[in-house]
Amino acid sequence: MMPPPVALIFLLKGLAVGLSIAAPVGPIGLLCIRRSLEQGRMAGLATGLGAATADTALGAIAGFGLTAVSGFLLAHVTSLRLVGGAALCYLGVRTFLSAPARKAAQAGTDGLLSAYWSTVLLTLANPMTIMSFTAVFAGLGLGTRPAYGTAAALVAGIFLGSALWWLTLSTATSLLRSRLNVNWLRAVNWVSAVLLVAFGVHALAGLPPMP
Repeated sequence: MMPPPVALIFLLKGLAVGLSIAAPVGPIGLLCIRRSLEQGRMAGLATGLGAATADTALGAIAGFGLTAVSGFLLAHVTSLRLVGGAALCYLGVRTFLSAPARKAAQAGTDGLLSAYWSTVLLTLANPMTIMSFTAVFAGLGLGTRPAYGTAAALVAGIFLGSALWWLTLSTATSLLRSRLNVNWLRAVNWVSAVLLVAFGVHALAGLPPMP
């Protein structure tokens, strides 16, 4: 059994990895901001937790050496990229056409589940993330056959780090909303729409994944 101090060290390393993967503002970050403004903090948090769940699953695949699963995802990377790119373009167009609400409409249970699961699927549509996790795990000395206790601590840390970032982002965005008038919210809609479509076109064109 692995000594607790070693588990804690790898938990903290995973926390740092989770934060570093979640923090760059990409399509999921835009969705989290957009939903926090439109449907409230819980919808933004549900979006972020969906991304954290998918990142944790991909990290577990890399950390526990599940080569059959990672091989399947990588073998279908083109199909997944096309599906993800089309979904981002759709979300971008829908965001552009939507009118900003003067007050955030709090999402119900169905809305929160939809935000969560749609983000899980969008994040899993970029299986190249597995390669990033594999490189990180190798850099941390886990190798191809890691001790399961060490890998579990690292994967748990990844989820906690990612979830912490999304909690911070959704909370900060929802607090900022009260300071934005309708014109500012409309501008946020348009900018978010353009960027989401840009991410979608980027994926559909088969270019290397954006951070």
